[in-house]
Amino acid sequence: MKKMLGAALAAAVLAGPAFAQELTIGATVTATGAAASLGIPEKNAIELMPKMIGNTPVRYVILDDGGDPGRAVRNARQLVEEYKADVILGSTTIPNSLAIGEVANQTKTPQIAMAPIPAKDFVFSLPQTADLMVEGLVAHMKAHKVKKAAYLGFADSLGDHNYAAFLKFAKPAGIEVVTNERYARNDTSVTAQVLRVMQAKPDAVFISASGTPAALPQIELKSRGYKGQSYFLHGVINRPFLRVGGKSLEGAIATAGPFSVAKELPDSNPIKKGAVEMIKAYDAKHGADSANAFAAYAWDGFEIVKAALPAALAKGKPGTEEFRVALREAIESGKEVVGVGAVYKMTKTNHNGLDDRARVLVVIKDNNFHPIR
Repeated sequence: MKKMLGAALAAAVLAGPAFAQELTIGATVTATGAAASLGIPEKNAIELMPKMIGNTPVRYVILDDGGDPGRAVRNARQLVEEYKADVILGSTTIPNSLAIGEVANQTKTPQIAMAPIPAKDFVFSLPQTADLMVEGLVAHMKAHKVKKAAYLGFADSLGDHNYAAFLKFAKPAGIEVVTNERYARNDTSVTAQVLRVMQAKPDAVFISASGTPAALPQIELKSRGYKGQSYFLHGVINRPFLRVGGKSLEGAIATAGPFSVAKELPDSNPIKKGAVEMIKAYDAKHGADSANAFAAYAWDGFEIVKAALPAALAKGKPGTEEFRVALREAIESGKEVVGVGAVYKMTKTNHNGLDDRARVLVVIKDNNFHPIR
């Protein structure tokens, strides 16, 4: 109990005394552990968010779940019960976000997940779905005459989810999936898995992982002389991944959100202006080229709440169930919200709200991501 109290006191509470009409945004992110390279940018972005939305003061409470679903659930309950959160932003990974969803629905508190999870009732999800991103990846494979592709992914729900999407799109494209190899996020070796992949002689390898652990298979593949094309999804779009993978990543292809290459987008792209402004503010505090797609997910959570707030305030006061229900209804009203990472149009039957405007193909060149034109 003492340890839990200490953790609570260490939480980042980014505002002063409560106001009568104060909106509380509670966040639980993975700022430590294997997915910290994803959670830290999310935390950093939340710390940059405005303390006012119109005339409404905003309080932010940030807790670290360390990548543990049980801890994420405890954090979510603490945010709702102790801090009276009106909305939960989080978590970083699929298992943690799924676990929080149960709390969100039980307490009728909107959850805006920063991981691609099935979303309904009080749960919304910001990242591009596996189907949306894998569809783009497979289209590139087909255009480049890939006939045999290997799958090497995390041994968890993310790996299962992406494998199912890969099978869904690969078969109609005439691509045979020749392996289904898995590894744990905290593994330090994937030699056995990579050897089995290479024995299958694939034209391409889909490495379905996120954060810095996603670099491990690519490093092993290159060290063993693999010459085929490697593909990743948007869970690797950050600088730590590039740093860990180094030269082994040169030429690898990923599906990504447009935020990752915002500066190279045409001026007509709706997200460019806001994205470039957010990148400038983030980099000014955390260093050049430090803003990434995970920071964008967090920021877009704020944009969605901001857009929904006026309608919710017309029906209830922050801190009440009436307000939380109204906030959910406003988010799913079908209003188009332009974020820094995508354009969202959430409805009662679609709590993700993205289309192919949220997807670009990028290639890693000179230790950076560049759009494939």
